[in-house]
Formats: sequence, C-alpha cells, structure tokens
Amino acid sequence: MSDTQDPPQEESTADQSADALDGEYDPREVEPEWQDRWVADETYAYDEDADTRFTIDTPPPTVSGNLHMGHLYQFTLQDFVARYHRMADDTVYFPFGYDDNGIASERLTERELGIRHQDFTRREFQEKCRDVCTEYEDEFTQDVQSLAISVDWDNTYKTIAPNVQRVSQLSFLDLYEKGREYRQRAPTIWCPDCETAISQVEQEDKDKHTKFNDIAFDLVETGEGSADDGATFTISTTRPELLPACVAVFVHPEDDDNQHLVGGTARVPIFEQEVPIIADERVDMETGSGIVMCCTFGDQNDIEWYQAHDLPLRLAIDESATMTDLAGDYAGMHTTEAREAIIEDLAEEGSLLESRDHEHTVQVHERCEEEVEYLVTEQWYIELLDKKEEYIEAGRQMNWFPEKMVTRYEHWIEGLEWDWCISRQRDSGIPIPVWYCDDCGEPVLAERDQLPVDPLSDDPPIDACSDCGHGSLTPEEDVFDTWATSSLTPLVNAGWDWDADAEDFTWENPELYPFDLRPQGHDIISFWLFHTVVKCYEHTGEVPFENVMINGMVLDENREAMSKSKGNVIPPSEVLEQFPVDAARYWAAGTSIGDDFPYKEGDLEAGERLLQKLWNASRLVDQLTPAERPAEPDDLAAVDEWLLAELDATVESLTERFEAYEFSKARNELRTFFWNTFCDDYLEIAKQRLADGRDQSTEFTLLTAHRTFLQLFAPFLPHITEELWTRLYDADASVHTTDWPTTGGYEADLDAGETAMEVVSALRRYKTEHGLPLNADLDHVEVYGHVAGFEDAIAEAMHVDTLEAHDEAPDITTEVSGIDLDYSLVGPEFGSEVGAIDAAIEDGDYEIDGDKLHVAGVTLTDEMFAVEESRTYSGEGEMTETESAVVVVR
Repeated sequence: MSDTQDPPQEESTADQSADALDGEYDPREVEPEWQDRWVADETYAYDEDADTRFTIDTPPPTVSGNLHMGHLYQFTLQDFVARYHRMADDTVYFPFGYDDNGIASERLTERELGIRHQDFTRREFQEKCRDVCTEYEDEFTQDVQSLAISVDWDNTYKTIAPNVQRVSQLSFLDLYEKGREYRQRAPTIWCPDCETAISQVEQEDKDKHTKFNDIAFDLVETGEGSADDGATFTISTTRPELLPACVAVFVHPEDDDNQHLVGGTARVPIFEQEVPIIADERVDMETGSGIVMCCTFGDQNDIEWYQAHDLPLRLAIDESATMTDLAGDYAGMHTTEAREAIIEDLAEEGSLLESRDHEHTVQVHERCEEEVEYLVTEQWYIELLDKKEEYIEAGRQMNWFPEKMVTRYEHWIEGLEWDWCISRQRDSGIPIPVWYCDDCGEPVLAERDQLPVDPLSDDPPIDACSDCGHGSLTPEEDVFDTWATSSLTPLVNAGWDWDADAEDFTWENPELYPFDLRPQGHDIISFWLFHTVVKCYEHTGEVPFENVMINGMVLDENREAMSKSKGNVIPPSEVLEQFPVDAARYWAAGTSIGDDFPYKEGDLEAGERLLQKLWNASRLVDQLTPAERPAEPDDLAAVDEWLLAELDATVESLTERFEAYEFSKARNELRTFFWNTFCDDYLEIAKQRLADGRDQSTEFTLLTAHRTFLQLFAPFLPHITEELWTRLYDADASVHTTDWPTTGGYEADLDAGETAMEVVSALRRYKTEHGLPLNADLDHVEVYGHVAGFEDAIAEAMHVDTLEAHDEAPDITTEVSGIDLDYSLVGPEFGSEVGAIDAAIEDGDYEIDGDKLHVAGVTLTDEMFAVEESRTYSGEGEMTETESAVVVVR
C-alpha cells in the first residue's frame, strides 16, 4: 500500500446499527408487550435480602367500580417514586392492596346481584361479596398493569383475607387490653340508608334546599310564674318532624329579650308534651328567633344539651328514618313524608307562622349521600379525644409533601368531637371477636390463638362467664368499620403478629417498618392517614411512616370535581384509546403534588410529541455513534465537557427534585434540557463534528448523555425508555433496574457554553429568516458576549468561515420608539384628557423624567406607562440579539 493511499475506513456508524431503530415508534404495539414482560420477568420483585430499600405503604382502593382519572393520577405519582427509588436504592417494597370489606363492597354486591344483605345469613352474603369483589379485582389488576404501575404483584393483599382479619382482630384485642376501647349505649351518628352507625370522619357537608318554618309554641309558664292565656313564642326549624322528640327549649343567657322565659315551660304544638325552658350559651342568637328546641336527637348540640342537662330520651325516628310510635299519627312514615304532613297540620291549626325557602348545609354519609340521623345505639369506640395533642405531635414527626398539608391533619384532630365508632351493623366486614354473657353482659373476648374468628359461627373460648359463672353467651353480630382494618396496612405488610412463645408482638418483615412513604389523596387525610397514625402509634409507640406525599384531585375543564351524577367523569380507557400510556404519565407529572387541577389534553399531546422527539433523537445518536461505547478520551473538546457538566447539574437537580417529590419541576427541567439544549443545539454541533468521520470526544459524549437521558426519563416514560435501552444498550437487562445516574465530576464554564448555544440558535434563526439552508456558509460573524472556548464549536456547527468573539459590548444606539399606556389607570385618572395625551405621544411631544412621563400638561407615574425601545447597530452587518449576547452577521 502506498503512502498516499487512503487508510482503510471503518464500517460507518450508520451501517453498524442501521436496524436497531428501524421504523417509527409504535406505542400501541410496544406498551402492552412491555407490561406483560415486566410481570412475567418479575422485574419489580422486592428483594428482602437487599442492603438498602425503600418502602411504600400503598392505599388499597375500594372495590366499588372501575378506574377513574384520579386513580390514574394517584397510581402514577406513586410509581414515579417507586421507579426512582428502585434505581436509587437496591430494591423497593411496593405492594398493592384491595379494600374489599365494608359498606362499599356490600352495596356493590347488592347492586350487581340485585339482592339485599338482610335476606341472607352473614356467611352466605359474605361469600357473594367475595365472588363479586374478585371479579372487580381481577379487572382492576389488569387496568393497573396497563398503566405500567411497577408494583410487586407477589405482595398483594386484601383487607378481607384471613391474615388481615387476624391482624384486625389482634388490634382490637390489644387496644381493649390497653384500655383504649369501650362499648357504650349512647347517641350515635347513623346512616338510615345503610342502616349502620358511622364515624365522624365518614360524614361530609352537602348543600340542601329546604323550608325554614316559624312555629308558635304555647308558653305555659315563664320564669316568674304562669303565662298569660294565648302567650306564645316562635321557634324556627328546618326539621318539624322532630317535634315529637322535643324535650326542652333553650335560650342564650345573654338574650335579654327572652330571659323572662328561662325557668318556665312550653307546650309543643300538635304533640302537646310540656318541656322546660333552659338557658345555655350554645344557643345561636343570630339564627331564627334565637330560641331553639332540643330534640333527642337532631344534631350535635342536641346531644350535648341532653348530656349536660340530664334531659329525658324521646326517640321518634328509627334506624331506617321511619317515624316511631312516639310520633302518634305520623308513625310509620319516612321522615321526609312526616315533615310535609306535620307542616300541613301545623298550618291547619294555626301554629305555622311562616314557611320560607332556605338553603343550608347538612351532614350526609359520604358513601350514599343520605342525610344522617342521631340515634341511641350500643357501639364499640376507640378513645381519641383524650389524646388529641399527642396525635397532633405524632403527625409533626413525619415529613409532609407538600408541607402545607399537615395543617389539614391538625385541623381535623382539633375539630374532633367524637371518639371513633368502629362497629358497623352490616354483613360484609371483619367480625368483632366478642361474645356477651346473657346474665351480666360482661364481654368475652376471643383468644389470640383462635383468630380470625366469627362469633356467629365459632365457639367462644370459655364455656361460662368468668365474671358471674353464667353458662349462656351471645355472639356479637357487628363487624368492624372498614377503616379500622385499612388503617393497619403498615402492620399487615410488615407482618405484625402475636408470638405466643415470646408472649409479645413480633414482625415477619421488621425491615419494612416504619415505612418510608405514605402516598394518598388529601381527601382521605382524616380517614386513612389519621386512623393509621392512631392505630400504629397505639400498637408500636411510633409513627408508621417517615414521609407523607399528598396528591390533589383531578377536576374537569371547568375546575369542578368529576362525578357520575354530573356526567363529567372521563374514564382512563377513553384517554388511553387516544394517547399512549407514557403520554398520560407525562400529563400526570405536570402539576405540583397537593394541588387540584383540571384535566386538559394539552399535556397529553405534549407528552406524545416528546415520545417522538426522544425516538428520533435516539435514532440519530445511534446513527452517529459506534456500536460499542468508546472510552473517555484524555481531553474532551470544550463543548463536549460543557454538555457533560450541564448534564451533571441536571442529574444533581433531578435527584433533589425526586427526593422532594417535585415531579412537575423534574419533568419540565428534564424536558427543557433534553429538547432545547441537547436536541436543538448540541446534536446539531455533533452532526457537524462527525460529518467527516470519527471523533472520540463527541461519540463518548453523545452516548454518555443519551444513556443518562434514558435513565432520567425512565420513571416518567417507562415503555419507550425500556424499548430504547434494550435495543441500543442491553437486550437482557431492564433500564428500570439500572443504577440511578450520578454526576461525573465534569467542570466547564457553564455560562459561556449556554451563551454559545444561544448564538448557535440565533444563527440558525438568521438562516431560516433569510431563506438559507442550515449548512449554508457564513463569511464573517462577530459575537459580543462571553463564549470563550466555544468559538470553534459555534463556527463548526453553523459553517462560519471567520468568527470573532468580543467581551465588550458593540456600538448600539438605544432610542425610544413608543410609549405604551395602561388605559385602565390613565382613563379613570385623566378622563377627557386621554385624547390629548395620545396625540402628544404620537407627535413625540413628551418628556421622560426618571420614572415619570410629562405629556400634554399632565404627569403620568411609572405604573401608567411603559417605554418601548428600539436598538440599532451602527456598524457593518446585521445584528440579532440573544439573552446574553449580540450577534452580528457580516
């Protein structure tokens, strides 16, 4: 071979991997394949032997329907955390649960099968619930998998499973022995539709239209003696059906106009019972006449008055909101029917003074939206009110993201008025493990080694009452509130149980507790989060998790909550028919956690464009680089080291963002750097540098940056990053189990590099505006700005023959080109003079004096106007400006 012969050429980079990314990216084909493969390969399996781990206490969704956009959003946020920590740590415990006991599953079963639970034995009905819930759970599992949620399906739990029943019943026994539980016959919040007691947390406000009725009560006696014949006073009420339950009338002690009534008696219209008139400061003097009746029971005030003043009990409404015999002629009517009938009869006898429209807020059961009643029933309670400050302090031991959400937790506890009622009069639920002595009523609790038990079908642990010796025991028929069980998820997943040999509670998986994270919506802070803190704190003496991540709700485009009744629910299936899953995940990362936000397709469309951009950029990188990643050269080119230094800064920033659950900021920062800096600027430079052959510095930088981008995007866009990773880098390993990127220690003048990229963009724009191809040569370019070290990169990328860089500013003349007035301020201030002001400005007849404008004989302050300026370059060539530089093309 002669010395003048060209050396043998290596196979071109385009030829080496031309087939690796052949064709367009098809998410409809790719996404389902990876979802199935991840499950089959157990990609997300928890490794209990790992050195470091991250544990997530996932919320078990209620089995009562299909996925909605709130599920998609909430599950995806959790998955961002799991995928990041799976790469940043050794392993992640990310289970999935189903809350399949309680009222929700019972009502679902009744609705699906067209039956009533009262028509079956508890065991029969529970079997039907299991069958219905299993069908929904199987479908729900498939839906969750279709969202690429990286849960470990081997760690799945159900709140009705035997092991969970055992934990729930153990919790009951432990709290009872610690003196934290009691059974009491007392006023109870009652849902007449579900026919069960509920807790304070299960109520929600609902605006309701009704009638405010002014009713005349006969005054029998005043506090000073007998009243005059025909003397009356007025009581205003929205619930006249409670008149048969009236036991007293109350007046505020500072109500001077009505103080003479205190100590007297009144006669209730229609029902004729005489009741005392009592002073109490809880009376609202601003509502109605300022005189109120107390009924047992209409609301919380009635209960407080009943207890404080030792009033008699008159129960006029039963468990199904039906009037009792105490209501006389109205017995057997539903409360709404009785209300209308009583109003008619009051009007007929002349006791109804006025009935007017009224909007007010009532308490309803959140499950069925039925207005609650207050009945006297026997229920089991967990004490809360004596430890409110302790529970608030427990909440402060956790890190809240966003921090503002801790106030919701604290405000809920501060507003508590009831202990936690945990018993329910239903069939679908975990049985309360208690029997009662028929003679003395003493409760007999199951033994720990018996659990789980059902007192209706299992024998008690003793043959006779240990208190009185009576031999007949009656089983408890009630079941636990579902929150009494779902509040135990940290203990369930960590394997909390009673060790008979050690005579103490032990852990099957002690490394899991306390959990690193509780993710959930702000709507169930008072439900799930608070009750979990209570239960776990009482059993273990410590809070159940280190961090709390609270997400907001998905609203419709009008910022209204989505609901079936409004017809504005958008099911994820409809969204995913139109957009890739990765695009939906991109949308889910678009809002700061904790904030409610409207569903808009703009972010989904932007996500879809990003997928295409990532695919096309990856194909270009593949074409430009060799199959094997080159070693890092001893001397990187300035522009290459700059990009890697910028990448280091991005890795560091994104790591901080993920640790702080700032997914929106992480997503936007990553997209901007990838799209603008890497794709639009650096790739153009790399293409030019590799156009004539190999360049180890550029190839190393391209591949290093590209691999890092795939890893950084992986939590957000799991399908396309996995597809690209296995095609280009490792066909046998998942990108999701690689290590999270770390900084490479690269140093560069970041400001100079960023300014250089601005110059490249400005020159690209110049060529486009002048109809020049991007590879057109430019004779002479002058850059006024800090681009030291990057001159060659700019010239090479934009085909500049001569490029001069100057640190000093060019000779630019700045002139005022116009005045922009804020007419919303100028108009009200100067009125008819506005026309003269406009004319003077048009003629240039004005003077700017600092932050004031003197024009047409008046003076405008700086908030009333803005100065528009034009900048003119006086030298040779055409000027264009960037944020940090002035570029002149000659």
